[in-house]
Amino acid sequence: MAIAITQSLEDYIEAIYVLIAGGNRACVRDVAKRLNVKMPSVVKAIHELKKLDLAVQEPYSSIELTAKGERLAQMVLGRHTLLRSFLMKLGVSRRIADRDACMMEHILSAETLDKIRNFTEENK
Repeated sequence: MAIAITQSLEDYIEAIYVLIAGGNRACVRDVAKRLNVKMPSVVKAIHELKKLDLAVQEPYSSIELTAKGERLAQMVLGRHTLLRSFLMKLGVSRRIADRDACMMEHILSAETLDKIRNFTEENK
């Protein structure tokens, strides 16, 4: 998927996806709480995601992901899950591994992620 998206927008799309996948509605208030940001920041991010055809939202309703947005969210969440699992295999606590994975998921190359995926699968 060759879409140029900021790290911040990746965090928003991942948060929306996790809320929806958990059986919840993705409302601005819920996304703000999950990411520990203010609601106007979420509104601005949703506006950007809509411009990129990654999300849709009718006024005063919940946020939905487009098919393209859902694929991107799954990719971002997959990186996060892989990195958290890898770090926990190294003995890092889940809380720290989750926090570090969130930062690492945005900067590691595809090659590095592939090597981590291979290592993690070989060392189950």
